[in-house]
Amino acid sequence: MPRRRAAPEDPKTAALRAAGALHPHPERITDELFGRAPFFDRRDRVQAKYEMLRAHDVDGRRVSEVARAFGTSRQALYAAAAAFQTQGIPGLLPRPRGPKRAHKCTDEVLDFAEQWRAVEAPEERSVVVAIHRRFGVTIHPRSLQRALARRTKKGAGKGAGRS
Repeated sequence: MPRRRAAPEDPKTAALRAAGALHPHPERITDELFGRAPFFDRRDRVQAKYEMLRAHDVDGRRVSEVARAFGTSRQALYAAAAAFQTQGIPGLLPRPRGPKRAHKCTDEVLDFAEQWRAVEAPEERSVVVAIHRRFGVTIHPRSLQRALARRTKKGAGKGAGRS
């Protein structure tokens, strides 16, 4: 039996997805504004957040009521309000989650690891134990290997011409 192709995504949905602004659960938005006119699009996460803030600040609706109507928590509403207050509309755009940089494998830790491997022992486990003793940081051996490899790769590209 031949498989059916999925219907192509409409351009606005594709644009919202590419910008990271496609609402993951548009069906949770029950605010009457979003059922009234096509201008109000449940799929647009930024528009939904803006309208949520407007409903509270301009219309004077209670935080709990607005949060329920927009399918979110009061904490999320407060966070969106703070972001909007300091950054405007760009503050309503979703941000990547998780750590922004290596917080355990700092330059100081990697310098120590390279020196340890050169003098003491090359195996990762002994280096990891030494790092824990010296810096109080627990690093998985594989994480240390990857960090050192990235550092070596980054250093090799600087100033050296490729043939």
